[in-house]
Amino acid sequence: MSGNFPKWLDNAVFYEIYPQSFMDSNADGIGDFQGIISKLDYIKELGCTAIWMNPCFDSPFGDAGYDVSDYYKAAPRYGTNEDLKRLFEEVHKRDMHILLDLVPGHTSVEHAWFKESMKAEENEFTHRYIWTDSIWEEPLGYGSIRGISSRDGSCVVNFFSHQPALNYGYYKPDPQKKWQQSVDDEGPRATVEAMKDIMRFWLSMGCDGFRVDMAGSLVKGDEDGKGTIKLWQNVREFLDEEFPEAAMVSEWGEPDKSLQGGFHMDFLLHFGPSHYNDLFRCDAPFFAGNGDASEFVKKYLENYEKSERKGLICIPSGNHDMDRLARTIKGEKLKIAFAFLLTMPGAPFIYYGDEIGMRHVENLVSVEGGYGRTGARSPMQWDNSVNAGFSSAPKDALYIPQDEATDRPTVQKQLEDPDSLIHEVKRLIAIRQAHEALQSKGEITFIYAEQKKYPLAYVRSCGEERVLVVLNPSDKAVEFTFAEPLKEKIYVLGDDMVVVDASVKVPPCSAHFYLF
Repeated sequence: MSGNFPKWLDNAVFYEIYPQSFMDSNADGIGDFQGIISKLDYIKELGCTAIWMNPCFDSPFGDAGYDVSDYYKAAPRYGTNEDLKRLFEEVHKRDMHILLDLVPGHTSVEHAWFKESMKAEENEFTHRYIWTDSIWEEPLGYGSIRGISSRDGSCVVNFFSHQPALNYGYYKPDPQKKWQQSVDDEGPRATVEAMKDIMRFWLSMGCDGFRVDMAGSLVKGDEDGKGTIKLWQNVREFLDEEFPEAAMVSEWGEPDKSLQGGFHMDFLLHFGPSHYNDLFRCDAPFFAGNGDASEFVKKYLENYEKSERKGLICIPSGNHDMDRLARTIKGEKLKIAFAFLLTMPGAPFIYYGDEIGMRHVENLVSVEGGYGRTGARSPMQWDNSVNAGFSSAPKDALYIPQDEATDRPTVQKQLEDPDSLIHEVKRLIAIRQAHEALQSKGEITFIYAEQKKYPLAYVRSCGEERVLVVLNPSDKAVEFTFAEPLKEKIYVLGDDMVVVDASVKVPPCSAHFYLF
């Protein structure tokens, strides 16, 4: 892992902004940079110290901006590069930090690099993407674009068919397929240098680092991630030399690999083996009160040990790729879910609107490649004015339709209600910030995480400080054993626990933090 660990990550609490849905300042129905600037004080007052903003570069928006057409230009619908620079400055004025979303795996078909690579004549960008030698040969295991240009060959795509995969080489090229380049070939090396140049540009402009999209997927046919780890170590060397304070958070889902690659923190993915969905999004989520956290804990500990107990695994409340948290977790149980999210190691990430329990908007037609995810991307609900204060555009001009329910949660309503979710989130962030043991680098030991049983109990520790966290989102009182005497209660939601000798009785639908 990098020798440079930005100090501000130690107690960072991130707020994820999906820029097109956060705040519209010019009445075109789409959020923008000026809108974000106007709400920075809100994010600061919530207690968040940092922002991750989803892709904001120029794009045809076939995949919500994850299909970049120019890495050096802000998307005009959000504003100019100068507006983005001002956003960085305004964030820093408030003693906060901001990560941009870097998409290194693919571009849009509209990117100038791709247009050049399509030409039959050899040029600087011929090997910027992965092309087979013949239009009749499709790359095994990957989709492709073919028959759209004079160049003979099929081009590998990532996910959507309009996202050609950038060429970082194959870990072990097949000698029978001459088009498969090694990671050390000139084309793949040029791609890495191009990414460094992009990072250099935005870090010099004032951003504080990057959240990297699908960071583990760059080298194709990669054996245990070895080629991709080496690639990121090379990027890390460049950053340590030129931008030692730049923070790097990966969407990888394997912290042992990403930390080795030089990332400071890794996201827990909602797909793959993490069991993250067991907690929040499945038929019987743990935090809905009738689920099982044991497999999550088992996998978490496995990753925790693999990453040398650094625990720099970020657990988000949600993001633009998942159902809204409030689709499956309701009422007071949402508060208990946040008690968990804000007491785990690594930096917590709060997806915009989750702090007020925004609902998943059902049955929407896909917008900009959202498909089933579109309902989690609806515009932020600020107040009771037109379009919930998001935009003064006509309703039918909004980027995505809003929750139409008369009782939809808004920031204004929740701030007026002392028992609301937003006040609980503020309280929990303040407690996290007051106790080093509860922050990113504090250690964790699970005390009780039995199969299909409640509560979930764990100890966070740092130096001499130790905090017991006990969470019971079920509707029944439960018991577990904890031998050490509890000293000071620092947080309770619901009724108090009853401790008799080593037996701890935990009331239904409750959360507790104790120093001991």
